[in-house]
Amino acid sequence: MSEVRKAVQKLYNTYPFPPDPLLDEPPPGYNWRWHYQSAYNFCTGMKPQKEKIRILDAGCGTGSGTEYLLLHNPTADIVAIDISENALATAQKRLEKSGVLNNFQGTITFKQLPLESVNTLEGSFDLINCVGVLHHLPEPEIGIKAIAEKLAEGGIMHIFVYGELGRWEIQLMQKAIALLQGDNRGDYVDGVKVGREIFATLPEDNRLVTKEKLRWQWENQRDECFADMYVHPQEVDYNIDTLFKFIAVSGLEFIGFSNPESWQLERLIGKNQDLINRAKNLTDQQRYRLIELLDPDNITHYEFFLGKPPLIKENWQDNQLLKQAKPELNPCLLGWESKSLLNYQFHPITIDDEEFSFMQYCGKNPAENLTVGDILSQTNFTLDQVRSLVKKQLIMLVNN
Repeated sequence: MSEVRKAVQKLYNTYPFPPDPLLDEPPPGYNWRWHYQSAYNFCTGMKPQKEKIRILDAGCGTGSGTEYLLLHNPTADIVAIDISENALATAQKRLEKSGVLNNFQGTITFKQLPLESVNTLEGSFDLINCVGVLHHLPEPEIGIKAIAEKLAEGGIMHIFVYGELGRWEIQLMQKAIALLQGDNRGDYVDGVKVGREIFATLPEDNRLVTKEKLRWQWENQRDECFADMYVHPQEVDYNIDTLFKFIAVSGLEFIGFSNPESWQLERLIGKNQDLINRAKNLTDQQRYRLIELLDPDNITHYEFFLGKPPLIKENWQDNQLLKQAKPELNPCLLGWESKSLLNYQFHPITIDDEEFSFMQYCGKNPAENLTVGDILSQTNFTLDQVRSLVKKQLIMLVNN
């Protein structure tokens, strides 16, 4: 085992992460990125036809994400790996304590394994979840290649890595703590102590203090979070250009960011038509780069989906095809049956009477086997309104 990997393992054995409390009940709400049907719908424009799937939680930590994977995919076969035995032990306790296993009909296997060694696992996976892991590897390129090889054809992968611009102050504090620790670097308890003393001693208007209080202070009350942020022994931060070079190494297709609202240029310069017109000449990657340059505080990380071809997508512009499709409600909605609800991103929205009426019919599927055409014949809804519901991720369509 490399010295870097040993150091990372030691950190997470000292401070298992994330430090989410173990509950006596299943976790609240949902995370659509870990719901295969909803995530696949986001990536392709339609509900997956495959029901029995395999999922890899690549770097599961203490199991907060694993728990949602079980909750949202109750018949899946799930493998969760991590290098920290203490984190894995916590993850298993989490599932047992919450009772999420009671309604789980698939299989869950925990394995202590470096992410780079996933080739030793049997078979391929339809969904791979890799959140907050690749940027802590000694060589992230080896890691992303390894998990890309385990992704099934037509499979999707969700990744989360750090962004350098929004974490600039964090990088400075990391280096400052390391300097003051000297030979004690690698003693993570001491590192947390030094870091907290620095924040307590710096002037109130210091840039690092201001950013910590504005953005990170609440979560960093926990030593586990503080250690993960400020005394981690290995971290690679990306910008858009280095990110897309990194993605290219995987050989997979970039599908899109899973927080698309952050990547809308109009929210920053939409009031100036001249600037918007100039931006039309930019490639997608250049536009993303422009957004992070203009709004560095908001881009602290990148969360995105990759896919392994052939990944069939549908935009539903063919009217006849759309009429024949069978619509269902997106499973990641909260507050239905109501006109005011939380959408897949957990954002509050309000739907109008016509949308509500159409979605009520969708709620009867798949039992009643209604097509879009069947519902349109009984409502005043239009095909363009159906497309709007699809775009807003409120309904999923099944290609009939």
